[in-house]
Order: sequence, then C-alpha cells, then structure tokens
Amino acid sequence: MNIVKTKKSASGFDEIPEQTIINSITAAVSEQRLPAGTKLGEQMLSDLFECNRANVRRALSTLATMHVVQLQPNRGAFVSTPSPKEAGDVFEARRTIERTLARKVIKNITPQDIADMRATIAAEAKARAQGDKPAELRLSRTFHMHLATIADNQVLERFLSELTLRTTLIIGLYNKVGSSNCAEDEHLDMVQAIEAKDEERLLLLIDEHLNHLEAGLDFECSAKPFFSLAEQLTIVPV
Repeated sequence: MNIVKTKKSASGFDEIPEQTIINSITAAVSEQRLPAGTKLGEQMLSDLFECNRANVRRALSTLATMHVVQLQPNRGAFVSTPSPKEAGDVFEARRTIERTLARKVIKNITPQDIADMRATIAAEAKARAQGDKPAELRLSRTFHMHLATIADNQVLERFLSELTLRTTLIIGLYNKVGSSNCAEDEHLDMVQAIEAKDEERLLLLIDEHLNHLEAGLDFECSAKPFFSLAEQLTIVPV
C-alpha cells in the first residue's frame, strides 16, 4: 500500500494530512467498500495511515460534519447508519437540489460537457459489464456530480457531494435483493434532454431516476456483512 508521507511529528509518526484520511474513507464509502456500521477505530486508522491519533480524530470529526461518520460517546466512530427517515430526507433533498442544478445546466452546457458525461456513462457501462461494482458506483456518482460542476454553484455542489455519499450508504444498507442502482439508459436519457435543452423533460427524468432508486429500498432488509477496515481502505493522497 502506497502512502504519501510528510514531515516527522514529535510523536515519531510521519504525519499524514487529515484530507488524505478523509479522501480514503469517502472513496471507500462511495464504492460501498465501507458499509454502514463499520467501526473506524482510531488506533487502527493511525496504524494504517502511519500517522498520529490527533490526525485521525480531526479527520473523523470532519467526516461527522459530512454525516458520513457517527461519533458515539464511549464507543468511538462508525460509518453512519442512516435511518429510514434520514433516507427519505436525503432523497427529498436530492430532488430539490438536482432540479435546481438542472435548470442551470441547461443554460451552461457546452459540447465538451456533453462529451465528458457520455464518457462517464460509457465507463460506467463497461464497469457494469465487467462486474466491477466499486467502479460502477463511483462513476454513477461522478455522473451526478457533473451536473453540479456544470451548474457552477459550489455551495450546491458541496451539498450534493454529501448527499450522494449518503445515498450510497442508504442503498448499501437497504437495497432490495436484485434491485438495480442507477440504470445506464436513465443517465443517457438525461444527457439527451440536456443536449436538446429540454428543461421540462430533464426535470421529469431526474424525478423518475430518484424515484426509481428510492423504490428499490426495503427498510426491513437485514444488515449486510462487511469486511475488515484494513482490507477495504485504499489510501487516496491529497
């Protein structure tokens, strides 16, 4: 495992920027390698990233503000486990934000943006065909983040980044057996509506897409099995 190291701290550890820890955990969550409820032990993370525990605590605190991690008194940090109510709230928020972004996307879209989105869809389809679920999930999220980037609203982009991560946790926790995630044709339909500057159709497609994801949830699902922290984390440097 390759780790980017910086200066030596007084404790004798090589300090890793907190952002590296944050990037690595959010990447693992976005690919469903760290499911809801996974214990994020300070000492284990300190050993894994070869940094001191103060770095880890600061990173976990930041992740908690993003609702990716839950800090439990006397128990430590865990990957967040969204409740059914939280799941509904997340999808409601995504509908509002993505509809707002869609209106700006229609105004700002360029041929290069269209090409970038089509390339992401093609890569997502390839990952799906190869059975590469982590890549498929990452690319699906990338497609939605394209909308925020094109809309050029950094505040909404930050909100959507958090909400798409929380959506990944929700789907990993509650998705019905055999239910699909983002369908390739749904993303293609969105691009076609954007290319045609058909705002009304794009808004309809966004609603249908998020409704499809939400309809695939089963809140009676039992907890999903997961693996050890060290097995599932890949270091993502700043």
